[in-house]
Order: sequence, then structure tokens, then C-alpha cells
Amino acid sequence: MTLIRKNRIEWQNVRLVPILHNRMEFATEVRRQFEEFRPDRVAVEYPDTLGDKILQGVKRLPLLSVVYYEDKDGAFTYLLLEPTDGQVEAVRMALSKGLPIHFIDRDTSGYPLDYSPMPDPYAVKTIGHFLYSQAYLKVRQNHTSFPEDTLREKTVAYHLQRLSRKGERILFVGGLSHLPGLQDLLNQPQTQVIGRRKREGVGLAHLHKESSQEILSEIPHLAAAYERARSSDGMDKMDRLKIIGQLINIAAKNHWKKNKEELSRTQIRILHKFARNYALLTGYLVPNFYQLIVAARGAADDNFAYEVWEKGSEYPWQTEEPGLPILHLKGEDVFLDQKRIRFHRRLKTMRRRLIPIPVRKKKRERYPGEWRKEFKGFSICSYPPEDLVIEGYGHYLKKKAFEIKSEENSRIEPFMCSMMEGLDIRETIRDWKRGTIYVKAERPLKGKVGSVVVIFDADLAKEGSEENFPWCVTWLGEHAQESDMAFYSTPAGEIMDGPGVSRCQYGGFMLTYPPMRVYDIWKDPFFEFARNKPERLLMAALDYCLEKHVVYMSATPPSGWCHSMAARLGKKIIYLPIGSFSPVTLKKIRQFHVLDGHPVRKYARHYI
Repeated sequence: MTLIRKNRIEWQNVRLVPILHNRMEFATEVRRQFEEFRPDRVAVEYPDTLGDKILQGVKRLPLLSVVYYEDKDGAFTYLLLEPTDGQVEAVRMALSKGLPIHFIDRDTSGYPLDYSPMPDPYAVKTIGHFLYSQAYLKVRQNHTSFPEDTLREKTVAYHLQRLSRKGERILFVGGLSHLPGLQDLLNQPQTQVIGRRKREGVGLAHLHKESSQEILSEIPHLAAAYERARSSDGMDKMDRLKIIGQLINIAAKNHWKKNKEELSRTQIRILHKFARNYALLTGYLVPNFYQLIVAARGAADDNFAYEVWEKGSEYPWQTEEPGLPILHLKGEDVFLDQKRIRFHRRLKTMRRRLIPIPVRKKKRERYPGEWRKEFKGFSICSYPPEDLVIEGYGHYLKKKAFEIKSEENSRIEPFMCSMMEGLDIRETIRDWKRGTIYVKAERPLKGKVGSVVVIFDADLAKEGSEENFPWCVTWLGEHAQESDMAFYSTPAGEIMDGPGVSRCQYGGFMLTYPPMRVYDIWKDPFFEFARNKPERLLMAALDYCLEKHVVYMSATPPSGWCHSMAARLGKKIIYLPIGSFSPVTLKKIRQFHVLDGHPVRKYARHYI
């Protein structure tokens, strides 16, 4: 006798809802069938020996709890109560309606791990739960199960038969893999299976925040979205692909906020395409968290991949006083896969479920925002190794500009009486038929390069919008080997990498040599008629330059007004398009750190 009845799975007065454990789509289906069936009692595939602790843990949700106990061999077993698990959802709904709850599974020690592949749960969203279960029944009808599975299925069948005799509507939620066995056993009279009736030493603990980032079956961000939708009756809008898309958008905004790098539409499209193809190669319709992070790194970089991990692994319901023992669990404690991914951004190493491997311990914030709160900014200074990098790049630009300008000053002319700077092979071969020989004549470039201006982002804020780089500073060189510097950037103290160590990003900067000459250009009234920050930097570079030439590197050339200003000061501007330089190098020098006083330099290297 089959359990299939008009697009539902039932036996007598029992509605069966087979699920894949800890999958959001099945938890959503349990809610739907609960409201449709309106049961008088709820039965779940948990052993009665753990019932009291499970009820206690479910009542704590959305705080995460772990039921644990020790087996005879000394090994601990952990049962994580996740909001996206169908059985947990059934228990929560029964509690909210005041319905009796029955735990009808058999307490089995040493249950073997089952790695049998299952269809992607997202298919339930498309074809429906009934067709999904029916397809599984057809494929697994003659599958041989473990002896422990047979004992468990006999126990469940016995309890369902006993409960059904009362004539009340019974809703049963259990694993999909047991559905073929139950289909046969429910139609035969069952006797109670011998097994454990009581278990000593069962405990309940609160799951630590770091463990929640690592061992949740679903992406923590997805579990959080489910919990919010559950509280606001928004379950109809729960779609895994849409939530992943929202996660990518949030990560992209955080990436812009912290790194001032905007992802293009092409990058977002490549990310989703890569993640989809990666999922299909592994037999799934939707990418898991690991595949999503790999795709993010491939489409952008490690910084963006880290933002995806940081937001995706965030489960917001935590407490400092849980009233229970706090349990730290790792992936190997609950037999999770061990795939790794390394973020070079901060040398954080994560496995597939993002398990950190041992690294040098760093001081951490006691509470979120501690370092930011303690950053005073009264006596800020730079980080010397970064000073060397920026000075070195300034010298490189001077040399590069001088070479380009010298090349422009050279000319090719026919050989008359002097070889000039040497034979020009290309022009000579081009005019070979005439037998004319061409030589290269160079006119030396008068003067040197004295100042350098680099504009990464002009930050031309529209009316009513905020500036992306509002912090405007003038720094004097600390010794004769450093230039004076003026720049605009993201504010110091906004993003903290360590105590007193703030990470910023240039919008643009100006270097001029020798040092100890520049007054604060952002307050100097002489530059008030500059129309924007890049023009103010260029004007200051022209004014303080002791040489003939000023290098200006930007995406757009300086205006004619700036060239006129340079001519009146007897200077010349050498324009270098920023697109002709390595974006990797520019990305490295664009980021810098501000230290909250010279004492911070002693330990800053541990955080930078």
C-alpha cells in the first residue's frame, strides 16, 4: 500500500513530511504543511532520551544551542539545533500552538555516517516537495539500508501506528532517506523495538559565535534571513538565489566602503556565472558558501572575497550571558568536510565551512568597535615601511615622466654630416628604396621634475551626496629623505586593523621635495579658487615645486586653466594617464595606515 495520496504523503490519519536535515527549503515546506494540515499532535525523528534538552534548546532560538552527550567509548556526540532544520521548525510551531510533541526515533549509538548524494534542495522551490519526494522514492525503492536504519524505521513505524489509533491528525517530520522503509513498515503491524530508554549525562550548551561561523549547515546569512522572515511572515519570499544575490550586493557595498573599489556589472555577472558552473560540476543547482567565496575571489580579489565571507558568516543573534555553558566546536568535531580557502588579505585561512587553522595569535577587540572608540587621532603619524613605498613610487614617476618627455623631444632626420644620437633603423628600412639613411636627433629636456601629483579618484561629489574621501591632510617629511605630502583620503579611525592602527585609502596625493616647506594647503587661502581637490593638489604642487616640471597622473588630463596657471609660474605639467600603469601596483600604494601616535609603531607590524 503506497503512502502517496493526491499530491501529499499520508498514512491513515498521519501526514508525513520527509525532509533533508538542516535545509531551508524543507523547513519552509514544514511550515506550509503544518498550516495546511492543522495537526493535533506533532511527531519528529528525535529520540525521546534527548527530548527534554531539545525542547529547552528550541525554546532558546534564535540563540543557537547544542545538545551533547558522551558515548561508552568516550566520544562525544553533538546535535546542533538550527532554525533552518525541518524538525526544529515542526517543534517550534507545535510549541507556539500548544500541541503535544512526540520524539519517536530510536536512540542509536555509533550510527554510521551516510554520505549518499541527494538532489539539490533548491529543486523543491521549483518542482515542489511532493514531486521531489516521489522522484526519490522511485530511485531508492530497492536500496539496501544499514541494519541500524531498519531498527530506527521499525521504531518510528511502531510509534506512528500507536499514535494513529487515537484518531487525531498526526504530523510526522523525519529524514527523506527513511521514507522507502516506512512505506513498507507502516502497512504491517509493528512491535516495540528493544533499545535505550534513558540516557545519562545529556547536556545543553550555547554555541560560541566563532563556531557558528564554521559549523552551521546553511550559510549563516541565509539562516539569519530565514529567522527574520519567520518572525515577519515573509516565508513566501524566501528564495536561496535571491538571498545569495543580496549577500553579494551587501558585500560589494562594504567592499566599496572599506576599499573604495566598485565592482562592475561585468564582474558581478562573471561571479554568478562562475558560481553556477562550479555548482553544476559538483551536482548542485545553487553554489554553497565555499563555491561562492571562490567565485568572488576569481571575479574580483581577496578583499572582496573576505567581505563575502565576513557578511555571509554573520549570525546576528548572540549573547554574552547565555545562561548555559558555552561550547566551542570545530568542523572535525561534527564530521564536516575539510576544504580550505586562504584569504591573502589578512592571512586568514578558512576551510570549506571556514575553519581557521593555527596562526600567530593577535590581540582582538573585546567588543565590536573597541579599537575605533579608543582611536583619538590627536598625534597621528604614518607607518614608515609604507612611506618608503610611496616615496619610491614618486621617484619612479619622476623618472618615467622625464623619459617620456625626452622621447617626445626627439626627432628623426636624414643623415647629413653627423650620426647625431645614432642610426634610426626603422625609418631607414621604411625608406630603403630611396637609399636615404635616417638618424635620431634628441633635444635635451631642460629642467627636472620637482613635484608629483597622483589622482586615483577625483571625488567630484554631486550636490546633496557625501564625499567618498573627505579627510584632507598635509604631512611634513620627518627627515631629509622624505617629501612633504598633501592628500585627501578616507577618514582615519573609520576602519581599524589593530589597536591604534587605522586603514585608509588615498583619493589623491601630492609629493614635493625638499621637505619641511609646505603650509597646510587645505587651509591656505591662496588655493581657495581651486574648483576641486585634484586642482588644489596640482596648484600646490606648482607653487611649491623648485624645478621646471610637475608630474600629474590621473584618469583625465588637467584643465586648460591649470596649464595657464603653470605657464604664469614658469612651470610645465607632464600628464601621465593612470590607465597606462599597473593596476596591481596602484592598488598596493593606494592603501595606507595611520597610527595613533609614534608608540604604535613598535607593534604596528603585527597588524599591517
